[in-house]
Amino acid sequence: MSSNVTSVTSGIDRRTFVKAAAASAVVSLSGPVRASEPAPSRRPPNVILMICDDLGSGDLHCYGSSLKTPNLDKMASEGARFTHFNTAHPICSASRAALLTGRYASRSHTQGAYGPSAKDGMDLDEKTLADILGTAGYKSMAIGKWHLGYPPPYLPANRGFDSYCGVPWSVDMAPLPLLRGTTVVEANADREMLTPLYTEEAVKFIDESAAAPFFLYVAYSYPHDPPTGSPRFRGHSGLGRQGDAIEEIDWSVGEILDAVRRNGLDRDTLIFFTSDHGPWFQGCPGPRRGRKSTGFEGGVRIPFLARWTGAIPAGRVIDEWGSNLDVVPTVTSICGAKCSPNPLDGVDISELLTGRKDHVERGALLYFAVSFDQQILECVRKGNWKLRVSQRTGEIYINDWLGGSCQPTRHFLLPHPELYNLELDPAESYDAAVDYPEKIKELESEIEALIPTFPENVQMAYAKLKSNPGSPYTPAAAATRPADLVAPEWIYIPPWRRG
Repeated sequence: MSSNVTSVTSGIDRRTFVKAAAASAVVSLSGPVRASEPAPSRRPPNVILMICDDLGSGDLHCYGSSLKTPNLDKMASEGARFTHFNTAHPICSASRAALLTGRYASRSHTQGAYGPSAKDGMDLDEKTLADILGTAGYKSMAIGKWHLGYPPPYLPANRGFDSYCGVPWSVDMAPLPLLRGTTVVEANADREMLTPLYTEEAVKFIDESAAAPFFLYVAYSYPHDPPTGSPRFRGHSGLGRQGDAIEEIDWSVGEILDAVRRNGLDRDTLIFFTSDHGPWFQGCPGPRRGRKSTGFEGGVRIPFLARWTGAIPAGRVIDEWGSNLDVVPTVTSICGAKCSPNPLDGVDISELLTGRKDHVERGALLYFAVSFDQQILECVRKGNWKLRVSQRTGEIYINDWLGGSCQPTRHFLLPHPELYNLELDPAESYDAAVDYPEKIKELESEIEALIPTFPENVQMAYAKLKSNPGSPYTPAAAATRPADLVAPEWIYIPPWRRG
C-alpha cells in the first residue's frame, strides 16, 4: 500500500522515524545546495507562513497573471514555485485546519466555514503547527483571519500561539470583531485597513523576535468577496477592487520580506506563501475547471512559494504534486520539533524544496465535498490520475435538463466513475474511464483502504453514498441525476450510458 496510507495507519512507526530524522534535519538541510553558495546558519530556522483567502492559482504574475505582483515574483525567483500544489479542502475553515495540523479537516470535524453563530471549532485535541514548534522553543504569533472557532478555547491564544491579532471569520460576515488574544478591541474592524494592519503587526513581531526562533502565521483576509484595498491602493491595479486587494497583499509581502532582510534573517528564515483554495466569484483559477467549494482543480489548486536563502535553490520550479497537508511534516522535520501525536496525512517535502530530490513518494489523496464535517467523499487522486466517484445535484450548466437548481443539494454515487488525467487534461474536460478500467479499480481500492482510518461519521457517510447511486443516464461531468429521474421524451440516451 502507499506511503500515505502507512502514515495514517502506522502512526507510531512514522512518528518514531520522523523524530529520529528531525535530530539531523537542520544539519542536513543547512549544507550548501551549490558549491558556490555558503551554508545558512545551523540554528533552526524561523518560519513565516502567509496564506491568502480565495486567491486563485492564476492570480499572481509569476503564475501568468497580468496583475503586478513584483514582491511575490521576486520571492519565487529567490526560492521555489510549485506548479502542482493543492489544498486539502476547497473551503475556508477546513483548508486552514488541514494546513495547520497536517491532517484532513474530516478528521477534526471542522466545518466548512465557521460563522458568528458557531458554538465550537476545530477539535481541541488537534495539534497546530504552533503547538508543535512550541516544543522546540519557538515564539509564535498568529495575525489575520483565524476561522477555526470563536469561543475562547478555539482561538489562537489557546491553540499554541503566544499572541494573536486578527478577526475570527471572513470579511463577508458581520459583525467582524478585531481581537487581541481573546479580547475584542474593536466591535467591527475597519475592513479597508485590514491588510495594512496585518502588515504592521507582522513587521513589529519580526523586529521584536529576531534573537530567537519564531513562527509567524499571517492569514490575509483578502481577496475574499467583497474584496477591497486600502485607500492607498484604490485603483492601483486598473482591474477593480479584486486586483487592488491582490496587489496590496503583494506590497505587504514586500514589507515582511524587507523586515526579514533588515534584521539579517534571510538565511535563517523559511518563508511560505499560499492560498486556502481557489477563487470565488472573481479571480483566476488558471486553465482549470471549477472554483471555490468544488472538487474540480480550479477549486483546489493553489499557488505555493517557498524561500529559504542558501537552502532552497533560487528560481526552482517544482512540477511535482504538493499539498498543504505537507507543511506540518515538512516544517517539523526541518525545525527538529517533536512530531504531532496524531498521525499525519501529509508527507515531508523538505528534500523536494532543497533540490535533493525531484520526486517524493506519496499515496492517494482524497477530495471531500464541502459538507457539515467534510465527511462526503467526492474524488481520489494518485499521481496525475483523478477519479471522481460522486457528484452533487444542482445545475452545473444552465442548459442542464435536470433542473431544480434551487432544491436542496444531495450527493449521489456516480454509476460511471469519471477518470481524468490531470497531466494531459488539467481542465478535466475528457473522461478517460472507458480506456483505463484497471486504473479505476486501483483508485477505488485506495479509497477502500483509506476510509476506515477516518472517524465514524466519515465511514458512515461513505457507506450511505455507496448505497445511493445516481441515475446511469448522467453524462460525464454533469450534475448528478437522482436514480428515479425520468428523462424527457426528446432526450436520446445511448445504450452504453444506460448500463
